Amino acid sequence: QVQLVESGGGPVQAGGSLRLSCAASVRSFSNYAMGWFRQVPGKERELVARISSAGSIYYEHSVQGRFTISRDNTNNALYLQMNNLKPEDTAVYYCNAVGRRDYWGQGIQVTVSS
Repeated sequence: QVQLVESGGGPVQAGGSLRLSCAASVRSFSNYAMGWFRQVPGKERELVARISSAGSIYYEHSVQGRFTISRDNTNNALYLQMNNLKPEDTAVYYCNAVGRRDYWGQGIQVTVSS
């Protein structure tokens, strides 16, 4: 059973920073590709950033240069450092693990005010 718990969201002003964390209760965490997705009402969930088990990283174009994804395989944790936040980054952010199937956290709200 895989459990993912996000933390670190909340309100922030434009230009500010937040660091999201995802605590993963899973065996062999290092074998999972991990990612952050986000969703706003009325739109599909979209990939923000992904890090493979080997450490390869992908960023969605709009967050390149502002967001940094990282993982701590020793502590079964995933992070998303978000800098220079913009109002359009407002969304519910989800932690994702890819194993035999996709696993999801419960989501955490990030609200960026102008």
